[in-house]
Amino acid sequence: MSFEEAELLKRRANAFLRNASRLIEEGEYDLAAFSLEQYCQLILKYRLLVLEGSYPRTHSLRRLIRMLGRHDSRVLELVENIQNLHYIARLEEAYIASRYLPLVYEEKEVRDLYNFVVRVFKPLVEGGGNDEG
Repeated sequence: MSFEEAELLKRRANAFLRNASRLIEEGEYDLAAFSLEQYCQLILKYRLLVLEGSYPRTHSLRRLIRMLGRHDSRVLELVENIQNLHYIARLEEAYIASRYLPLVYEEKEVRDLYNFVVRVFKPLVEGGGNDEG
């Protein structure tokens, strides 16, 4: 594992989260949803890189969450709780929809996704252990 690579993933993840907030305020809901997914994907990969020395080349949040769950079972709440799983599925959908589908996100749903990411996802994923350096 490269310390620089890990820090780059973490920096980019946090930049995507800040960008999502800014895009919501600007009314760019489709791009905000994509940025939320990118934050989730990169912060999961960051945690896996720190813990395992590598991470898989996948875009599946569910797969990344289950892998991280081997180190911190609390994270599995994101895929084992049906309400949380619905949010994770919407975030995965945002990754695909932003590129290939004529799906348009509304303000309420993106604000709800943002609140889920900040209030549920982030504390579970970033709150585990002291591997964050």
